[in-house]
Amino acid sequence: MSSASLPPASPPAARWGWHALYARPLPWLLGLVVAHVVVRIAISPALQWDEAEQVLWTQHLQWGYGAQPPLYTWLQWGVFQALGPGIPALALLKHALIALTCTLMWLAGRELLGPRGAWWSAVSLLLLPPLGWYAISDYTHTVLVTTMTCGAWWLLLRIVRRGGSACQREFAALGLVCGCGMLAKYNFALVIGPLLVALLAVPAPRRALLARGWWWTVAIGLLITAPHGWWLLGHWHLASAGTLRKMDITPEIHFGLGLFNLLMAVLATLALWALVALAAFGSGWWRRPAAARPAAPADERPLPWLRPVFGIYLGLVALALLAMVFGAGVTSFKDRWMLPLLAPVPLMAFALRPGLQADPRGNRFTALALALVLALLVAAGAQPFFTRVDHHWHALNQPVARLAQALQGAGYDGRSRIIAADVMLAGALRTRFPGASAQSCSDAKEVGDVAACVADGVKLAEDAGLGWLVISRADRVEPGWWELALARVAGSANLPRGRLYLPYYMAAPDLAPARFDFVWHPPGRQP
Repeated sequence: MSSASLPPASPPAARWGWHALYARPLPWLLGLVVAHVVVRIAISPALQWDEAEQVLWTQHLQWGYGAQPPLYTWLQWGVFQALGPGIPALALLKHALIALTCTLMWLAGRELLGPRGAWWSAVSLLLLPPLGWYAISDYTHTVLVTTMTCGAWWLLLRIVRRGGSACQREFAALGLVCGCGMLAKYNFALVIGPLLVALLAVPAPRRALLARGWWWTVAIGLLITAPHGWWLLGHWHLASAGTLRKMDITPEIHFGLGLFNLLMAVLATLALWALVALAAFGSGWWRRPAAARPAAPADERPLPWLRPVFGIYLGLVALALLAMVFGAGVTSFKDRWMLPLLAPVPLMAFALRPGLQADPRGNRFTALALALVLALLVAAGAQPFFTRVDHHWHALNQPVARLAQALQGAGYDGRSRIIAADVMLAGALRTRFPGASAQSCSDAKEVGDVAACVADGVKLAEDAGLGWLVISRADRVEPGWWELALARVAGSANLPRGRLYLPYYMAAPDLAPARFDFVWHPPGRQP
């Protein structure tokens, strides 16, 4: 490989300071993981929605889980086997994946840039709110698909940079990442499809991708996805109904609303990073500053195939999204759906302006990025205290520990089946009672008939010789839920219903307490 094709060399350490930070990202990422895990464990025993889903889904290994592919749940199951179902295992997996995401983006950056530019590309991911904030608070599958996206970009860039000399091991690794990406979240297809088309449309990348051994990618990718694909054929409605409902597809023409929401989702993903980058480098984005330190000519020019590849990729992604608006009538877009599609944008920007690595204003970007990362860490730790500002409870204010104690005081044995009116309550109680099976019986839009759901849970408990606990919290239960829940339970009219009022965790003193209604049926007791 010629020297002109190598990534630009970074300035000497003595010239920049902080060089070890750029050249060795792993220590600071590990420190960030540890800090976030400690903060998450410390702030609250309650669960967010996605966390609660994982606690419930990991009770059984399956080929698919509703609208989501199974890989994240499989990984979470493995961590639960080691640490038990609880906050530590939930936080460890998520934040380890966030660190891996940044590491893979750094590796992708090193294929095009020096350590400094690669570090900027990696830390920029944490300036995208869907990953830097919302993923810290709740997301699961979105984190994993972004990890696989960064892995695919790294491996594809690595293969292209090595031309025809890429070994079969790299093609096999790409197949592994692509297969895992599809098992992480279905919108990975909107990432890998446009990216492959963009690379194959340009001569130099095309020659590299069609080099000897390319078929390993296809073979391994298909091998990994085939079992889930077979499951998907028989459960298509289950896998698609939830996502289609979130897209708010309507037969009427709402192109304006769809375009507006799409634009807002894109801005919600990229605006913070763009503002930080503009504040740091200013006109350096479109003009080489006179005060910039001298750099080798290769350092000032992007690789010739980058512009067409990046342009085709972004154009195809835009066309796919516009087709969803004008062709399918989609009017709702979530920023988390945009994250894997747009996560490589900072890498593209820095790769197209490699001269910024020699710009002394780069330290300003580094400082701003680190300050925001630390600010997000502090904000994550302060989440339970938000209620003292807006005087409304939040998910992490749920009094889970006190509820578990109160239920034990009411006779619950900690082993009998838990049937809850919402996912977060069911998941939270299972973390307090890991020896019990738990399920959620929400409204018909989510899981089907409430009466059948509860009756099935009661039967499973009694067949196992266990008791059962049906419970709801007042702020999350649908009107008439209790009448439906007990409609098919024999002798339900004679079952006493308990009620608990518990103060919210870390809440303002004037906030009304949480109310929980429950029916506890001990094992062996006749209704």
